[in-house]
This record gives sequence, structure tokens and C-alpha cells, in this order.
Amino acid sequence: MELNEQACKPCQGGIAPLTLEQAQAMLVDVPGWELNKDGTRLSRHFSFADFITAQAFALRVGELAECEGHHPVLSYSWGYCDVVFYTHKIGGLHENDLIMAAKLNALG
Repeated sequence: MELNEQACKPCQGGIAPLTLEQAQAMLVDVPGWELNKDGTRLSRHFSFADFITAQAFALRVGELAECEGHHPVLSYSWGYCDVVFYTHKIGGLHENDLIMAAKLNALG
């Protein structure tokens, strides 16, 4: 099943985050996203023509995050929306982070 077709599963902690190698292997399934140097954060910069379009995208991301129960760090202003995923409870990346990245790519 494709990542964007999966649902996030609640993470209660107590598990290891993805290793850098695991995250890099999964990164091919979420084009446009980047890992930080130690593989604990997944981010993407989305560009838009104006403020209102960036804001509308940020709101759509927020609605999706609420539905999935997995929330990113969002920053937006005129012409852009930056999105960062990581799982606080495990201090790194979980499969949910990549599922959400794939779902955002599908928002187009």
C-alpha cells in the first residue's frame, strides 16, 4: 500500500525512532522532502504565488493533521509554507511522519 493511502497509527513512545538509513530508504517515497543531517526531522518548503494561497495550504495541512492525529511544525508567510515533521514522543522520525509527508504531496 502506498504511504499516502495509509493511516497514522498512534505512537505512545517507548519505541526507537527510524535510523538515518531507514529514513533515507523511505525518503524516495516522498519526493521534495529532505532529512536533516542526523535523520531526526523531515521538512519541505512549499512555494506559492501569494500570501492567501500559502495560508490556505497551511489550513489544509492543519485539517489533515487533525484528521490523522499527527501534527507538523508549520511556518508560513507571503509565498511560502514550511512544514517539518518529527515524532516528539520518540525524539525522531516514525513511519507516521513519512505517511503525512506523502499525504501532503497528494494535496498538490
